[in-house]
Amino acid sequence: MTPATVIDALGLPAASLVGQRVPKKLLLENGAPTAADKRLINEGIEDIQWVAALKPAVVGAPEFRDGTREYLEIAVLQLTLRAAGKAERLIELVHRAIPYPLMLLTVSDRIGLSLAHKRRALNEAEKVVLDGDVVSADLSDANEAIQRAFLDALPVTRQPRGSIFALYQGWSDVLAAFQAARITGTFRLFESAELALARRQALHTSLLLQDQIAGLRSAAGKASQMARQVEMNLQLHKLEGQLKQEIGRL
Repeated sequence: MTPATVIDALGLPAASLVGQRVPKKLLLENGAPTAADKRLINEGIEDIQWVAALKPAVVGAPEFRDGTREYLEIAVLQLTLRAAGKAERLIELVHRAIPYPLMLLTVSDRIGLSLAHKRRALNEAEKVVLDGDVVSADLSDANEAIQRAFLDALPVTRQPRGSIFALYQGWSDVLAAFQAARITGTFRLFESAELALARRQALHTSLLLQDQIAGLRSAAGKASQMARQVEMNLQLHKLEGQLKQEIGRL
C-alpha cells in the first residue's frame, strides 16, 4: 500500500483538491505547547501537504452545528516524517493544530491513517480542541484481503451524507473496522450506529487490555519469587478472558 493508493481510494472530488504545502510555522504557532514539541516538529517533520478541503457544496453534505461542535469542512492532509520523528506525538500535534476535523495520512517507513473528533473548548468559545483520543492505524500492518476491503470502503461516496459530521464519523467507523480486522482477521462494517459505537468501545478496551497483558507478561518473566509469578499468571488469565470477551464484540 502506498500514499497514492489511499488517496486514490478516497475518490476525492476534483473541486476539493488543494495541493498546497502547509508551512511548519502553522504547527509551531498553533500546535506546539512546549519547547520540546517545537523541536520535535522542526526535527521530525519532512513535509506537510494539504491534499483536499471537503466542503458541503463539494461533497453534498451540509454543515453540522450543535452545542458542542461545529463541522464546516473536512481537511485531508499528508504528513511525511523523517526517520527520527516520533510519529505518535507528531500526529497528535498536527490534529491539534488544524481547526477542522482532519483525515491525516502519515508517511514514513510505514503508511498510517488517523482521525480525531473535535469540539469547542469549554472556557474559550473560539478555540477548538480534540474530543477524545486520536484514532490511528498502521495501514501496512494487515494482510492483503483486509487492506483491499478497507480501501473499497474508503470512497467519500460510500460515507453517510446527513452532515459533514456524519461523513467524518463514517470514515472513523471504516478505520475502526480496519483496526478490528487486524485482531479478528475479518473486515466488517456495521450499518447500525449502535453496533458501530459498541465496536469502538470494545476496540478501545481491547487495545488497553493488550497493553496490560504485554506489560504483565514482561513483568512475570522478570519476577524471581514463585508466589509472585503465580499471582501474575492468575492476573494474566483473568485479563486474557476479558480480552476474549471484548474481541467477541468486534
